Parts: sequence; C-alpha cells; structure tokens
Amino acid sequence: MAFLFVDRITEIVNGRRARGFFAVPRDLRSLSPCLVGEALGQLAAWVAMAKVGFRSRPVAGITGEFRIKQDAAPGAILDMDVELESCDSDAILYGGLVRVGNRPIVELSRCVGPMLPMEDFDDPDVVRERFELLCGPGAPPQNFSGAVAPSPRVVVIDHNPGKRLRAEMQIPSSASFFADHFPRRPVFPGTLLIDANLQLAVRLAGEAVDPSIRMLLRTTRISNAKIRSFLSPGQSLEIDAQLLTASRNSAEIALAAEVKGQRVSTARVEIGLWT
Repeated sequence: MAFLFVDRITEIVNGRRARGFFAVPRDLRSLSPCLVGEALGQLAAWVAMAKVGFRSRPVAGITGEFRIKQDAAPGAILDMDVELESCDSDAILYGGLVRVGNRPIVELSRCVGPMLPMEDFDDPDVVRERFELLCGPGAPPQNFSGAVAPSPRVVVIDHNPGKRLRAEMQIPSSASFFADHFPRRPVFPGTLLIDANLQLAVRLAGEAVDPSIRMLLRTTRISNAKIRSFLSPGQSLEIDAQLLTASRNSAEIALAAEVKGQRVSTARVEIGLWT
C-alpha cells in the first residue's frame, strides 16, 4: 500500500463528515504539504464512496483554497477532520483541516471532486473491505517513501530569472504508487503534479525576493487549482511557473502544465514565510 494516506477512520457521519489519522513514516525527512492535502482528500473520498455504496469514487478536480502553515515531520500523527458540503452521484464538495497535536498544518476549502464509476478504477469489493478495516482496528503502517514515489524527471527548458521558469517533466513509467492510484487504471496523482510545479515556483520566487530570506521561502497558499485531465505512466508534459507579483519577502506565481499544447492543470500559488 504505497499511496494510501488514511490509517484509521475513528468517526464518520454518513455523507457528511469524518475524522481520521495517518502516521507519517519515520524514515521521511518530511511529508510534502501536497501529500498532507492528499490525505485529507482521501478521507473525504471514503465518506463519499461509502455514501454511494462504493458504486463510484471521486477523483481530483478543483481546489478552491489550500493553506499551508507547517510541514508534517517524521513520525507525526496527522489528525484529519473533513466535512462534505454536498455529496451525490456527480460530485462532492468538501473542506477540512489537518492538525498535528494542537497545531493546524494544512487547511482545504471549496474542493470539488467529480464522481466516476468505481469499476473503472478499482474493485468495489476490495475497496469496501478496506473501508471496513479502516473503520475497525485500522490498517497496518504504510510503506510510503521517496523510493515508492520517485520524483519525476524535470529538466528546465526556458528560464527568465525572476520572471518565468518552464521545464519538461517526465512521469515515471512505473512506480509502486500506481498500484494504489489506481489498480485498474494507473493515473499519476494530481498532488504530485502540483508538488513538482511548486518546486519551480519556490525557485522562481527566490530570484524575485530579498536574497537574505531566500532559504526561508515556503509555499503558504495555493488557490484555484484545477486538474483538467488524467496523466498516464510514462507521459511527458511541460510545467510552467510565471511571476505575477513580488515584494521583499513574498511572491505570487501562476502555475500551469500542458501536454502537447493542451492545458492539463492550472493554479496560483503564494510563496512567503511561515508565521
């Protein structure tokens, strides 16, 4: 189980809300904020799938706002609360909060996930069995690691310092996480695509802000993130980061990804200092 980020569901209200936990592996330096958001999205997906009797499942669509306050350190226990504003056979609308102890680390709001037929992606009986495990004793520790989710190959192809960065990105042709995402139709996770985009954004922001705080820059907010199509193993695409505004210690950047000239994702990101 290489790309499953819910270890246990301790509370669930049919089609409305849930609380769950995930233990960050101790051998990770930290868990990317995008993957913390993935964990919250997976918890929302469990609520939605149970509501429709595991006939369909949500996939990544739109994230209205994604606020990042801290990293998730090795060994941390993610305490996740998710609430669904709506849930039907077409889509879910949800938001939620992830804490470590009493500290909020990630908050999502106005997230939309289109619902698609479960059988296209996974065996409904297998998914139902795992849900029962999560709602009971919980799952054994996961095997997520940097080796399980190898970074896609990214090569810069155009660089206007402090203004724009474009790169060619090659999705791995094979990786352990494809077995979970998804068994019947391997799809490159949208959260890993956004994570690769963010690395370009932080580099670009570092060229536009005061050099004295360059090493302290972090992603603080992602807004209007849209995943427009599925990406397959081995596929190549272009990712782009373009500076919109900058001050001494922050920058706003537009992100995009394209496959053969067709947009597959867009987002805006704010880079600054965590308070």
